[in-house]
Amino acid sequence: MRFRPCIDIHNGKVKQLVGGSLKDEGDVAKENFVAENDSTYFANLYKANDLKGGHIIILNSKDSDYFEASKKQAVDALKAYKGGMQIGGGINAANAKEFIDYGASHVIVTSYIFENGKLSYEKLMRLVDAVSKEKIVLDLSCRKKDGDYYVVVDRWQTFTDMKLTKESLKELANYCDEFLIHGVDVEGMGAGMEEDLVKILVEYVKDTKSSEVASEGKLSKVTYAGGLGSYENIEKFKEISEGLLDYTIGSALDLFGGDLEFKKVLKY
Repeated sequence: MRFRPCIDIHNGKVKQLVGGSLKDEGDVAKENFVAENDSTYFANLYKANDLKGGHIIILNSKDSDYFEASKKQAVDALKAYKGGMQIGGGINAANAKEFIDYGASHVIVTSYIFENGKLSYEKLMRLVDAVSKEKIVLDLSCRKKDGDYYVVVDRWQTFTDMKLTKESLKELANYCDEFLIHGVDVEGMGAGMEEDLVKILVEYVKDTKSSEVASEGKLSKVTYAGGLGSYENIEKFKEISEGLLDYTIGSALDLFGGDLEFKKVLKY
């Protein structure tokens, strides 16, 4: 179990947003925090603390007037911590290698590999051909519907037909190195994790070689995000995940205006 840091970039600034509130039209979202420091500050902080495998997310669409400003912030962070962070947001087969060349350890992909709510294996293979399986993180962030978790795309607004299960994770593991899973309905709330979702992820890790990696104290192949807002939440996450999953915290961290002390979180 390792803490994975984050740098979320919206309208050219490092921010923390309420999950599911982001809309491309007008580039609006409900903000939890807007940082005074730029992305390079956070990248250098994570580098100084030897925190690897965190994610940088560009939250503006490619059609946004703010996209270039947000991309610049992302690229600056990648260059500041080469090989230390992953990058997501508008990644596709055509531009993935560009971000690897800037210094990303992996590219994070969601919406690109879905078409009309269905997984496109053709696009997935294009991505693998572009940067290799070892450089890909699939973001399968999800929301609950009819008692099951389904992957959501397009700024977490659109449900796909992909149900998140141990079996679907096993299938997609053939095309990626890691998974990043947000519990979207609790993202940015700091009110506790999606326990049922965490249990699904643990079942998957236990059935794969990922468990060997995690049990050795290395970075896990699965990172969970969403709702961890207190030290008690972290302790409970550690218990339910059996220490086999990595985790990320955004809005609840003191770096982003929250109550959890960055240095204290590192001790977990």
